[in-house]
Amino acid sequence: MADPSMYNTMGQGSSEDPYNPQYMAQVPPQQYPAGYPPSAAPPQPGAPYANPAPNQWPAYGSPQQPGMASPGIAYSAPQQPMGAAVDPGMAGLASQMGGLGIAADVGARTHRKKHRHAHHDIGGGAAPPAQGFNTGMDQGGLQQPQPQPQQQSQFLNTGLNQHADRPVSPAVGLVSGQSVAAIPGIQSGAGSVPTSGRIDPEHIPSIPRSRDLPAQYYFNHVYPTMDQHLPPPAAIPFVAQDQGNSSPKYARLTLNNIPSASDFLTSTGLPLGMILQPLAPLDPGEQPIPVLDFGDVGPPRCRRCRTYINPFMSFRSGGSKFVCNMCTFPNDTPPEYFAPLDPSGARVDRMQRPELLMGTVEFTVPKEYWNKEPVGLQTLFLIDVSRESVHRGFLKGVCAGIKDALYGDDDEVSEGTEGDGSSRKLPVGSKVGIVTYDKEVHFYNLAAALDQAQMMVMTDLDEPFVPLSEGLFVDPYESKSVITSLLSRIPKIFSSIKNPESALLPTLNSALSALQATGGKIVCAVANLPTCGPGHLAVREDPKVHGTDAERKLFTTENPAWKKTASKLAEAGVGLDLFMAAPGGTYLDVATIGHVSSLTGGETFFYPNFHAPRDLLKLRKEIAHAVTRETGYQTLMKVRCSNGLQVSAYHGNFVQHTLGADLEIAGVDADKAVGVLFSYDGKLDPKLDAHFQAALLYTSADGQRRVRCINVVAAVNEGGLETMKFVDQDAVVSVIAKEAASKTLDKNLKDIRASISEKTVDIFSGYRKIFSGSHPPGQLVLPENLKEFSMYMLSLVKSRAFKAGHESSDRRIHDMRLIRSMGCTEMSLYLYPRIIPVHNMQPGDGFANEHGQLQIPPTMRASYSRIEDGGVYIVDNGQAILLWIHAQVSPNLLEDLFGPGHNSLQGLNPNTSSLPVLETHLNAQVRNLLQYLSTVRGSKSVTIQLARQGLDGAEYEFARLLLEDRNNEAQSYVDWLVHIHRQINLELAGHRKKEEGGEGALASLSAMRAPYW
Repeated sequence: MADPSMYNTMGQGSSEDPYNPQYMAQVPPQQYPAGYPPSAAPPQPGAPYANPAPNQWPAYGSPQQPGMASPGIAYSAPQQPMGAAVDPGMAGLASQMGGLGIAADVGARTHRKKHRHAHHDIGGGAAPPAQGFNTGMDQGGLQQPQPQPQQQSQFLNTGLNQHADRPVSPAVGLVSGQSVAAIPGIQSGAGSVPTSGRIDPEHIPSIPRSRDLPAQYYFNHVYPTMDQHLPPPAAIPFVAQDQGNSSPKYARLTLNNIPSASDFLTSTGLPLGMILQPLAPLDPGEQPIPVLDFGDVGPPRCRRCRTYINPFMSFRSGGSKFVCNMCTFPNDTPPEYFAPLDPSGARVDRMQRPELLMGTVEFTVPKEYWNKEPVGLQTLFLIDVSRESVHRGFLKGVCAGIKDALYGDDDEVSEGTEGDGSSRKLPVGSKVGIVTYDKEVHFYNLAAALDQAQMMVMTDLDEPFVPLSEGLFVDPYESKSVITSLLSRIPKIFSSIKNPESALLPTLNSALSALQATGGKIVCAVANLPTCGPGHLAVREDPKVHGTDAERKLFTTENPAWKKTASKLAEAGVGLDLFMAAPGGTYLDVATIGHVSSLTGGETFFYPNFHAPRDLLKLRKEIAHAVTRETGYQTLMKVRCSNGLQVSAYHGNFVQHTLGADLEIAGVDADKAVGVLFSYDGKLDPKLDAHFQAALLYTSADGQRRVRCINVVAAVNEGGLETMKFVDQDAVVSVIAKEAASKTLDKNLKDIRASISEKTVDIFSGYRKIFSGSHPPGQLVLPENLKEFSMYMLSLVKSRAFKAGHESSDRRIHDMRLIRSMGCTEMSLYLYPRIIPVHNMQPGDGFANEHGQLQIPPTMRASYSRIEDGGVYIVDNGQAILLWIHAQVSPNLLEDLFGPGHNSLQGLNPNTSSLPVLETHLNAQVRNLLQYLSTVRGSKSVTIQLARQGLDGAEYEFARLLLEDRNNEAQSYVDWLVHIHRQINLELAGHRKKEEGGEGALASLSAMRAPYW
């Protein structure tokens, strides 16, 4: 590591890291597992709602895991708590393990160098059931003292179910040469579960468990960005404390400890990259980003490489020079920035200088950073008023959504008075304008002096212009009465006109001329294929080309007029957010229209089977979110890195003129992320750290030109062992997914699926060769921090963007662009949904405990084998939330959830999109949980869609999301692990053939339908 006097030491400390969520046995007694009210009695058997099925798999979270509350009280009979060391049956466990051929390894082989990893025997035969993970908790949730040697033998030694293995801080990483078995409380990595027929699904890595345990921990702890070096999982809420290294919410490195030379990185198969989400939303408990003004001189920067001042730059010569942390060039300190140094070499004013303390800061910048005079964000709403839009109820929803975005929903409007600052949704200085279009374009003068808005029609579609000189863009709070009356009148005005055709491209061109001078943002609603005027489109969808090379043409646009408009908008600094509704699944050519939003850094909200009664609430909420989220425009981004590294590729939605140049992003918002890949152009010095700085130059919504600097540091090592301890699984998955989505224009989908499979095998076989050669070939050995990686890769192969089989091109290209632009949190949920059973929650779930923290019930694995008869499940993949209800559900549960009289599945309204507010306990629990889900997601709103077993079409979507089963034209999780393991063994033996053109075993077993259909 670098000299500690330069900045805080990273990860040097005791081997018992208090921040490590995996040392659950050492946390203070107030840490209760999710779902346990403090001092609760052990749950009694007999749940009020569930109809237990005696032959079900024991679900994850059932009483056989002693440290967790029993969410499924009716799942299985409660077992003896693991914390009780008096069980006479435990005495014979060692001999049972011997009989199973399991190496207990309690100190007998301490001379052997072992590294931590998880492993399985891929053979078959029933393995013993997994014992629980939270050792040290009895069923009442109270901590029990436990002798350490006992703990050593309490797990059937799979190395998988124990959370204690996963290093979360460098302090926990093993010193090379130290045997795992010699450390009390750490499970040895030498054992496995030899099986002889089938793999027990309990013994394969579980994504829900890898989320639930850290989520529990981070309810009570902050994440310190320098003391710990492995960020929390992306799909959980946490509060980050910025100690000079940026929060993982803004930037996640794939490797937090980087090999000094490229050859070792190549042998691991891992990408060296970073996921940047520069405007990511903050948690309410985090301190806001400081905005610093250095006047006309601007912030201090390195003269050679132009890196901005940051906490990792060191000062010399009494403070008169500062040394760049990227290129090590000594710069003269500007006289106005000079401060003397204290005896330790730090500036005396360091504690008063946020830019020397925090990893993420903003600088306001002088005029040389401007390309246009910055003004407040101008948002232009383009509303489709064609016949389809009116007829399907889409127009009404869009107008209501705009009203919500500007003034809040009806409840909020009644509370706030006009122009009241508290009810202001947009920053001061922002302005809005409204345009409607069918085969003509209608502009509206919204000036506050008018009694009602004036419409002006622009009929020249070939050379569109703006017929208004002023009154098009107004302050929405000064002209509130004009805007609200216009939005309520628009659906009525156009209900009698009903033009069947729409001219979208001329409308975008006239919007461009309105925003050309200032830049800004367009929010555009589209309800049918634009078939009129210049840039009119025709149906290109052809089911015959699906699965062939010709399918690629459906994912791109060859239309020169659309491409030209897209690049002009990007150049002018105008971002485009699209809301596209396809009633009845009609073709909308998302590839062509969405190209404009992807090139300008915007987002496409796509409603593939739009049905107004069900989807209006979702549409309204998402329009409101798109307008009010933090947004910047006229954006440039540059990523700088240490000597020895260089940027090799960017993946995302933006314009890049030449490699290495700045990214030009017309509009950037809080939900957008960019993937950056690095390569070596030399060797890194292991004595120094590797540094990365992303600089985002943008105009904020209130009209300030700013640079946001995001600084990230990583250690450098020579041997390579440290690299595997500090792999960030979420960042690796995101980088690989973004890279795959960027290849869709050059490769066919079959090749992309094969390359994802190859990448998975390369990473695991590389790990096997380098770190775990001593394990027998029958064991599948997984790196500790990539245990769930294979499941994420299987989900990627099954995703709508890449899956085999028939999928409409609109939905495919929408998901490809989504993957390219989403952050790690949204990606994690997209690839593996949260599934929460609500029929057997504890009374305390969904309510705050005495510390004021919401108690979240444990989530469940995405497999039909876990579904209980009579069960009700929330399924959230970050894009939509399904409420799946079993056919044999209890009528009492339905009444508690939906209100009196709703006591049968058939009696429920299939268009339900939100829960009524009732006095019942269950209803309050589920509403609180939905509120919680809204805090950890991307840009999509929290509205529910019913999926009643045997009744609703959404049930097919539910089946698609059970990703551990055989579906989406690909294998089940267990079969996938067997396939990966077979390929690893072939690689180790030198017989593996790369799957260039085909998917080989990837396609096996996939054509069979899942057993429950």
